[in-house]
Amino acid sequence: MRHTLPIAPQFYVTAPQPCPYLEGRVERKLFTALQGEDAQLLNDALSKQGFRRSQNVLYRPSCAECAACLSARIRVADFAPTRTQRKLLRRNSDISRTSNAPWATEAQYQLFRDYLDSRHSDGGMADMDIFEFAAMIEETPIRSRVVEYLRPDPDTGRPDLAAVCLTDVLDDGLSMVYSFYDPDLRSRSLGTYVILDHVAIAREAGLPFVYLGYWVPGSPKMGYKAGFSGLEIYKSQHWQPIGEPADHDSETHPLSTDPIAEQVARLDLPDSMSRRD
Repeated sequence: MRHTLPIAPQFYVTAPQPCPYLEGRVERKLFTALQGEDAQLLNDALSKQGFRRSQNVLYRPSCAECAACLSARIRVADFAPTRTQRKLLRRNSDISRTSNAPWATEAQYQLFRDYLDSRHSDGGMADMDIFEFAAMIEETPIRSRVVEYLRPDPDTGRPDLAAVCLTDVLDDGLSMVYSFYDPDLRSRSLGTYVILDHVAIAREAGLPFVYLGYWVPGSPKMGYKAGFSGLEIYKSQHWQPIGEPADHDSETHPLSTDPIAEQVARLDLPDSMSRRD
C-alpha cells in the first residue's frame, strides 16, 4: 500500500514548562517541522506571523493563560539611530564583518561557551556541547548565513572573533536567529552593535525588516529591544508599532490565548501548501 504525506504542515504543542522570561509563568509552544522543498516558503510565511526558527523547527509561544511574548521587528525605512547608538557605532568602527555559509568552527564554539558562562550559565543552552552547537548552526533547510564580527587584537593586530550571529534571509528581511559575543568586551555593547549592523545590511540589500525574536514586557532580558526606533510587534494577529512599551502589560488571563485549533486555522500558509482534512 502506498502512503502519501500531507502537503499541509502538521502542528503540535509542547508540554508546559517553566517560562525562561517571567518568573512563576509556564510556557507552551506551537510548532511545526521545517522540511522539504517548500521549507523556505513556509519559513517566510510563518515568520510574518510571529514564528521563529530553531534548526528544522518553526515555533511560536502559545501559552494557556499568557500572551506576553510578542514577536518584534525593526522597520528599516523608519529606523534612525539614537545619539547613544551613533556613539556606539563610532566606538566599534574598527570591527569588520564577514558573511559565511552556516558552518560551525571551534573558534565560534569557544566564544559561545564564554558568552554562556558569563551571561546565561543557568539557561537552557548552558550544557550545549560542540556537537549540539554545530547542529544549531548547520541544521538549516533554508537560506542562512553566519555573520562574524572581527576586531584587531590590541597586541598583535590580528583579527579576533568578537561576535557571531546566525541569520536567516527571508523574502522581506533578515531574521536574527541567535547571536553571541565576547563578554570581556562589555563596554562595546556588541549585542546592540550587531543589531545596528543588521539594519545596515538589510538596508543595503533592500530588505524592509530585521526580525529580532520576542520582546516580553516585564522581562529585563528583553527590555533592550524596545530601544530601537521603527520597532513593531506582532499582536492580535497583525503587526503594529510598539508605541509606548509601558502600555503593553504581561498579565495572565484564562482567555489570553485562543484554542490551538483556531490558531492553526487562522494561519496564512503558502499557496503550495493547501490543507487537507
